[in-house]
Amino acid sequence: MSTIAVAPGRGPDESAIRIPNYLNTGTTLRSWLLTTDHKRIALLYFASLTAFFFIGGAAAVVIRLELATPQGNLIGSDTYNRLFTMHGIVMVWFFLVPAVPNTICNFVVPLMLGAKDLAFPRINLLSWYLFMAGGLLTVASLVAGGVDTGWTFYTPLSTLFANSYVALAALGVIVVGFSSIATGLNFIVTVHKLRAPGLTWYRLPIFIWSLYATSVILVLGTPVLTIALVLLLVERILKVGIFDPALGGDPLLWQHIFWFYSHPAVYIMILPGLGVVTELVTCFSRKRLFGYKFVAWASIGIAVIGFLVWGHHMFVSGQSLFASLVFSFLSYVVAVPSAIKVFNWTATLHGGWIRFDAPMLYALGFIGLFTIGGMTGLFLAALAVDVHVTDTYFVVAHFHYIMVGGMVSAFFGALHFWWPKITGRMYPEYWARTAAALMFFGFNLTFFPQFILGYLGMPRRYHAYPPEYQVWHVLSSGGAVLLAIAYLMPLVYLTWSMFRGVRAGPNPWQATGLEWQTPSPPPKENFATTPVVVRGPYDYRDRAAHPQHG
Repeated sequence: MSTIAVAPGRGPDESAIRIPNYLNTGTTLRSWLLTTDHKRIALLYFASLTAFFFIGGAAAVVIRLELATPQGNLIGSDTYNRLFTMHGIVMVWFFLVPAVPNTICNFVVPLMLGAKDLAFPRINLLSWYLFMAGGLLTVASLVAGGVDTGWTFYTPLSTLFANSYVALAALGVIVVGFSSIATGLNFIVTVHKLRAPGLTWYRLPIFIWSLYATSVILVLGTPVLTIALVLLLVERILKVGIFDPALGGDPLLWQHIFWFYSHPAVYIMILPGLGVVTELVTCFSRKRLFGYKFVAWASIGIAVIGFLVWGHHMFVSGQSLFASLVFSFLSYVVAVPSAIKVFNWTATLHGGWIRFDAPMLYALGFIGLFTIGGMTGLFLAALAVDVHVTDTYFVVAHFHYIMVGGMVSAFFGALHFWWPKITGRMYPEYWARTAAALMFFGFNLTFFPQFILGYLGMPRRYHAYPPEYQVWHVLSSGGAVLLAIAYLMPLVYLTWSMFRGVRAGPNPWQATGLEWQTPSPPPKENFATTPVVVRGPYDYRDRAAHPQHG
C-alpha cells in the first residue's frame, strides 16, 4: 500500500505547476486582507481557527493537570470556573462550529460545484472580519478577568451571581453569530445558483448535501441565540427582569431559548463531518456510495428533527413529565438518520478495495467515535438514566465523543484529503498515519474513563473530588497528553510538506469530484472553462483504471 504522490503513470503535472495559482497571484499582506477569493479566505479562517484552538487547548491542559490530584491544589475554584468556561466558549464558537464550514467548505465547495467563487465574495470576506472581531472581544473578556458561568451562560449565574466579564464575552458571541449567518446564507445561495451545467441535486456530492443542511441550521438557529444573548445583556445592563428570578424573570426561559439553538448547533458541528466521511469512505474503498438518496435526505432529516429535541437537556429542570416523554421520543427519532449514514458507510466499505491512507484512517476513527457518542446519547435520552448521570462526567464524555472525537477526526481527515489540492504538495504518509492512530487511541484513553466517572457519580465542573476517583482522572490526563501530541504532529509535518513535500498532480487520490479536475493548487478562477457534469458523484465502477488500489 504505497502512498500515491501523483496520478498513476505520470510525473508531476508540470503544466499545472506553471499556471498562476491563488497562492502566487498577489502576495502582499494587503492582497490577503482585502481578498475576495474563497480559497484565500479559507486559509485566513484556518490561521484564525488554529490560534483559537491553542487558546482553548491551553485551558484544557491546565484543567487536566488540576484534575490529576484530588485536592485541587494547583489553582483555586474561581480560576477553575473561569478556565472551563474559557475552554468551552472558545472551543464551541471559535473552533468546533466554524472548523469545517469556514475552512474546508470555503475552499472546496465552489470547486465541487464547478463555480469560480461563492455567490457573495465580499460578504464572505466580511464574515471573516466579523469572526475575528467576535473572537477578539471574547478573548478580551478572558484577558480582563474571565467568565465564570460555564459556556452555556446559564442564568442566574450570568445575571445575579456573575462577577466576571459576561457582557463582553456575550457580545463576542453575538458578533460571531452574524458571521455564521452570513456564511450560511452564502452557501445556500451558492448551492442553488452556481452549480455547473448538469450538476443536478442527485449528482451533488453528499458533502454538499451535508453543508446545505448545516447552512439551513446556521441561518434559522443562530438568530435565536443572538436574541437570547441580547436579552441577557438588556437584563444585565438595564436590570429588566427577563431571566433573573430576583428581578421577576424565569431562568428556565433562558434554557429553552439557549438549547433551541444549541442542540441544532451540535449538528452544525457534526453534519459537515458526516459529509467529509462520506467522501473519504467512497474514495478509499473505490466504490459507489450505497443508498445515495437515503444518505442525502438523512442530512436534511437531521437538520429538521434537530430543532425538536432541545428539551432533553432539561429533564431535571422541572418541565412536565409529558414534555420530557415527548422530547425523549424525539431524541430517539433523531438518531435514525444518523444511523442510516453509519449503516450506509458500512455497506459501502463491504467488498470495497479499501486503502488505509491517512484520510481513511481519520474517517474510520470518526465512525468509531461517532458511533460510541451516538449510542451514549441514547442513554441520555432515556429519562431514568438521564436523571442519574445529568451534570456528571458521563455528559462530558458523550459531548466530547461527538464534538471533539468525531468532528476533529473529520476535520483532520478533510485537511489531509484536500491538502494536495490546497497546497499542491503531498505530506509524509507514515507520520500522517501515525498521528491518526495516536489521535484515536489518545482520545479513547482521555474520555472513555469519564463515562465510568459519570456513572460512579463524579459531577462535572468540580476542581476537587473524592480520592476514589483519582485513578480515572489520571488515566484521562495521561490520554490527554497523547491526544495533544496527535494534534501537534500534523502542524509540524503539514508545514514541512508545504516546502519539501512531493508535488501532487491534479488528482493524487484518483477521486471523481469536480475539484480534482483542476490543477493543484487551483488557479484564481478555479476552472479555465466551466465543466459540464454527465455522471453521478461517485463513479468508481472502472476499477481496472485504478490498479494501484487493488
